[in-house]
Amino acid sequence: MATTEDLIGRTDVNDLEAILAVTNTDVDEVVRAVKDNADAIFTWDYERSRPKLGRLYEKAKTSMWNGETDLPWGTPVDQEAVVLANAAQFGGPGAGFDVTGTPFEKWGDKEWIEVGVQSQNWTLSQFLHGEQGALVCTAKIVESVPWIDAKYYAATQVMDEARHVEVFAKYLDTKLSGHYPINAHLRLLLDDIVADSRWDMTYLGMQIMVEGLALAAFGFIHALTTEPLLKQLLRYVMADEARHVAFGVLSLQEYYEGLSNAELRERQEFAFEAAVRMRDRFLQQEVWDRMGLPVKEVVSLVQQAPERQMFQQMLFSKIVPNCKKLGLLDAGDGWLRQKFGELGVIQFEDWADTGEEYEAFALAEGDRRSA
Repeated sequence: MATTEDLIGRTDVNDLEAILAVTNTDVDEVVRAVKDNADAIFTWDYERSRPKLGRLYEKAKTSMWNGETDLPWGTPVDQEAVVLANAAQFGGPGAGFDVTGTPFEKWGDKEWIEVGVQSQNWTLSQFLHGEQGALVCTAKIVESVPWIDAKYYAATQVMDEARHVEVFAKYLDTKLSGHYPINAHLRLLLDDIVADSRWDMTYLGMQIMVEGLALAAFGFIHALTTEPLLKQLLRYVMADEARHVAFGVLSLQEYYEGLSNAELRERQEFAFEAAVRMRDRFLQQEVWDRMGLPVKEVVSLVQQAPERQMFQQMLFSKIVPNCKKLGLLDAGDGWLRQKFGELGVIQFEDWADTGEEYEAFALAEGDRRSA
């Protein structure tokens, strides 16, 4: 059995120094090659034998939207105004913790607004990079999954992910004020998902873990932001993402019923490793470094803010119930339940799983309209 240190390179999941030691050493990299070890699987069985996947496929065909024409790109975006509006919901810029004796002690509204602007740039940049990861991984699912129903649906998701990359890139380029390279923790996770030869690990890593976290993060920001273009963009993307996570749940639930305890333990370990890496990527260490601040000290302080703690926990509100639906929480000796308990997120286990709730995210008939 793998230890915590084997899986994430440290014995303590909250070892901040070890987390921050993982950095992107090639920030100017434009193209990255990752070895894809999966077989390309053809199936000559064209019988549609999985009705739930069939319904999801039909839903996807009628739920496409056009990122160029269905979003109001003419909407002006004032980043500083957005930062102030968001901060006002938590008491104003810099509210939530005592800055006495910290690098923030002499900060005024100007500095807090700038860090808010940089945080916007960073957050949307990581969403963009994650969506390209989903684009590549879903293309791999089309190639490697042995079921024709799953190939059909995954093909629609490839188009969805291309659209997501398109709209996040356009929002960054035309509405915000800068890009950030991919966070090192996110890059390591995407590398692992692409490199694994087993098709179900691509599902687990991307559909359940990465997409599940993204769905929760998009929902949190959608509820918080007052910026109408971003709000509508996220609403459209969330409708797609809910189907994507449901695709993972419906596919893996069937497959995992036939796995041994040892095979399920491997999936539990992969899910835990992915969860820790995704949590670690949201520390925004690149923002603090770009602003010339002592990263470890600042991250330690920011982590104490109540809204930050709430956000980090809510990121797992989709992942934990979906892992429970797949039988991963309690497989074997309940190892993953214990690990999610250590991460402080096990309280979400009885929330709705996305295999059942994806219809609730669907766009209503009047939601899609030409901008």
